[in-house]
Amino acid sequence: MPIQARTRSSLAGLAAAGLALTAALGLAQPASTAPLLRLAQAAPAGQATALETLAIVSGDKRHAFQVEVMRTPEQRARGLMHRRYMPADRGMLFDFGRTEPVAMWMENTYIPLDMLFIRADGTIARIAENTEPLSQRTIPSGEPVLSVLEVNGGVSRTLGLKPGDRVEHPLFKR
Repeated sequence: MPIQARTRSSLAGLAAAGLALTAALGLAQPASTAPLLRLAQAAPAGQATALETLAIVSGDKRHAFQVEVMRTPEQRARGLMHRRYMPADRGMLFDFGRTEPVAMWMENTYIPLDMLFIRADGTIARIAENTEPLSQRTIPSGEPVLSVLEVNGGVSRTLGLKPGDRVEHPLFKR
């Protein structure tokens, strides 16, 4: 990790710890900590990407998510590593740029995820539910896919998602 990223990450950690202590002690937050608060809440350096809308159509239900789209090899390699939380309506969409068999893993990923392996036409080929955090075990697509959508573990079961359901996003051709 570059030194700038380590420094930013360390400052964010210190700011978050200071703010938590301030809150725990019932002290008012000084105005001068506002920039540190923004830094503490921001994604680690190089990880912030714009959110895009994605929907999963399952039966007669449509489930909307806001997703980060990982398009470059560097973004795909990093994925959700080192994050400890993802809001319920969020996800990460991996765009592999071409249809091929892929395998994912959970190294340095702290939150359990459901992985939806998606064909080029937007249909779900396979769902790996509640993947094991921090595992180096590979999770194969089972067939050639264009993309993988990661959502919080258990979301697929809660929403009743299944192979054959359709994902709507500009990445997928009709």
